[in-house]
Amino acid sequence: MTDDTSPWLVVGLGNPGGEYAGNRHNVGFMVADLLAERMGARFKAHRSRAQVVEGRVGPPGPLSRRVVVAKPMSFMNLSGGPVTALRDFYKVPMGHVVAVHDELDIDYGALRLKIGGGDNGHNGLKSITKSLGADYCRVRFGIGRPPGRMDVAAFVLKDFSAAERKELAYFVDRAADAVETLIVDGLERAQGTYNS
Repeated sequence: MTDDTSPWLVVGLGNPGGEYAGNRHNVGFMVADLLAERMGARFKAHRSRAQVVEGRVGPPGPLSRRVVVAKPMSFMNLSGGPVTALRDFYKVPMGHVVAVHDELDIDYGALRLKIGGGDNGHNGLKSITKSLGADYCRVRFGIGRPPGRMDVAAFVLKDFSAAERKELAYFVDRAADAVETLIVDGLERAQGTYNS
């Protein structure tokens, strides 16, 4: 069992740069931005090649948890380096590392939380697993499959459609809630509430 005083590391996966900001692949960054906003803090550059925010989530008192929210600035397929550096710097136990990422095999807006598993072709997860091992938490944000014969790489690097954007803020908000529930109440409670 992990010590409740140990910090949590929540890593939103995405690609740095304005041209990627609205991409499906950057939904992890979107969730990280909202978590930082909820903490009332701004991202700062960290020597690990990531932007970080430090704060707390949960109700004030003994249930409040120390959290570092990070956005690797290394591009998606090199996320493992910054995540490992952050984990080592903040002395985060493996069970307190959370990756928030887009997931092709889940319908748009649906969430699934789990620990461990494969990378399902996701280059960010592949890089983190290669650096850390697979036993970290994942908050998987469904983006659905590409239409017709559209290339997967092209699909994930496109912005959400106009129809999708109508509900995007709601789904990002729900994903941020799921991250906070995972940290404060544990994986089982978060899965029971948010897995769809």
